[in-house]
Amino acid sequence: MTQLIDLSHPIEQGLVTYKGLPAPIICDFLSREESESHYADGTTFHIGKIEMVGNTGTYIDSPFHRFADGRDLAQLPLESIAQLPGIVFRVPTGQQAIGPGLFTSADVKDKAVLVHTGWAKHWNTDQYFEGHPFLTKAAAVYLRDHGATLVGIDSLNIDDTNDGERPVHTILLGADIPIVEHMCHLEKLPNEGFVFNAVPAKVKEFGTFPVRAYATIS
Repeated sequence: MTQLIDLSHPIEQGLVTYKGLPAPIICDFLSREESESHYADGTTFHIGKIEMVGNTGTYIDSPFHRFADGRDLAQLPLESIAQLPGIVFRVPTGQQAIGPGLFTSADVKDKAVLVHTGWAKHWNTDQYFEGHPFLTKAAAVYLRDHGATLVGIDSLNIDDTNDGERPVHTILLGADIPIVEHMCHLEKLPNEGFVFNAVPAKVKEFGTFPVRAYATIS
């Protein structure tokens, strides 16, 4: 029997995903009450409206997020974001900078590499924004050179936010390796033996968008 594991945070009114970026505004475009005049008695519909930046909730970065000539969301091949064999690497509690040594124990080629830091427990709190775990430049080079298809993390940012060069985004997205940030529930996954999916809306000339990331375990 197949088990589905949801790896995404919900998006709600007022949610701050990243300090300095606006929270989503979720409201009615057409309420059920207002729709009554458009349809037969007893028939109503709701049409919702949401205003948000792409970097909201659990989201995927395409190369266009970093590079003007990179693939945008609409150009991401499904083979790079769906039905991927997955592997989880567990970061020791308290470790902030994650180097390549974490990944040398297993083959990452053609896999969705998910980094479980445990930081998701701080989601939607002030702690989430301070001292988060991140990958080093050397780790990004290792994952690129060893053929990872996608890299995800359950933390504020895959990069050190004190480093304005954002080397991990630059290296991975420069190699057409999508990034998924702000994941959760990675503790529910086995280290291997699952399939990973993180498919965004197919938006042209847009680099980042929320996903309903999930894993299937057979």
